[in-house]
Amino acid sequence: MLSQQTASATGEHLVTSLAEARTLTDKLFEVVRPENLYDRPIPERHRIAFYIGHLEAFDWNLIGRNILDLHSFDESLDHLFAFGIDPVGGGLPNDQASDWPAMQQIQLYNRTVRESLDTALEKSPFSDPALPLLQDGYALHVAIEHRLMHAETLAYMLHQLPLESKLRDRPDAPISGPPAAPRVAKISAGTATLGLTLNGDGAFGWDNEFEAQEVAVPEFEIDVYNVTNAGFLKFMNAGGYESRSFWTDADWRWRTEQGVKHPLFWVQRGGQWFYRAMFGEVPLPLDWPAYTSHAEAAAYLRWVGKELPTEAQIHRAAYGMPQGNEREFPWGNELPDRQYGNFDFHNWDPSPVGAFPAGASAFGIADLVGNGWEWTSTTFAPLPGFKPFSFYPGYSANFFDGQHYVMKGGSSRTAAALLRRSFRNWFQPHYPYVYAKFRGVSNAS
Repeated sequence: MLSQQTASATGEHLVTSLAEARTLTDKLFEVVRPENLYDRPIPERHRIAFYIGHLEAFDWNLIGRNILDLHSFDESLDHLFAFGIDPVGGGLPNDQASDWPAMQQIQLYNRTVRESLDTALEKSPFSDPALPLLQDGYALHVAIEHRLMHAETLAYMLHQLPLESKLRDRPDAPISGPPAAPRVAKISAGTATLGLTLNGDGAFGWDNEFEAQEVAVPEFEIDVYNVTNAGFLKFMNAGGYESRSFWTDADWRWRTEQGVKHPLFWVQRGGQWFYRAMFGEVPLPLDWPAYTSHAEAAAYLRWVGKELPTEAQIHRAAYGMPQGNEREFPWGNELPDRQYGNFDFHNWDPSPVGAFPAGASAFGIADLVGNGWEWTSTTFAPLPGFKPFSFYPGYSANFFDGQHYVMKGGSSRTAAALLRRSFRNWFQPHYPYVYAKFRGVSNAS
């Protein structure tokens, strides 16, 4: 436990970080035209208006009500905005825009929540053993990272909004060049450390990041670069979407029932492929990574005779070193910086693969952090010693169903705080909206 003086300084720093995260999400909602705030860009998700209230309700329910025992001023909205929707199972939501509170009511709720929480936190000691979830700022870490995660998943939603529903009407000029020549690198056998150690140095982590375990990883070969749009286009032109042999039964059923014939971010006009960027369509950048669902990535790799890496293989390639020790990040132990990759909200869209050579791992593997999450073949499951959060028991456990796959790394819209080695993301294999790329592995010869 931190000393009282250190705890106070930590608390002040985290309160400032929470304010910065609020500014980030406020600006994100400003991308949407006011008349479109009740739209539902992704059928499986709530309307945009829900998330405007959800971010504040989460903070209030966690800190204001459950920890500080503050009096609720609108219990109906506390409950209405409490939980989001996972994009699998249970059918699609069928509510109407008129079922939701007016935007003025939501904004009043948000202002009141922020003012009440900020006033209470100014008076709260962060070393009080009677408030264990506030000790060392733990609950504030939860609130900040929850908001930062939504800042990314909200970008997925806004990406699917019609262009005329957004306030920026000109796409970024795509950075492009000749596609990197595909090549592989051999990763020597070694150990991958997954997760964080409980009762260790006090580092924050979500429940699925504990307990740390060491995994022996045999020698293997991995693609130095992610599969590009150019490479994926060859798969399409070769009839990959029509060849049943490249797909599992479940993936083929999804592909045929949903009529999936190309990546979600691609659109064809006049016989030419375009990429649907956040703020406009651009001719398909052939050197950008191919963003696909897990199902499409796995089908492509079967076509080329490879497979998706396991979570441990990604760790070994990203953080391992030939001599056996491990780094905090692929590039070393320095904190994330713009020179190392496309992450932390600096860009809306991908960069060419290999555009950040300073961010390569000790084995020379490019873009293992940033420019898109990395699909793995590992189903999302607890690490040994897993204990669910007492205040949020379903955060991870609800998804230990064998239907979700671990993702590692981060995208252009992933906050720097979430780029830590132990962080685990996960999605189900038929959810195509994620900024997710992939690369292949094979046994070393």
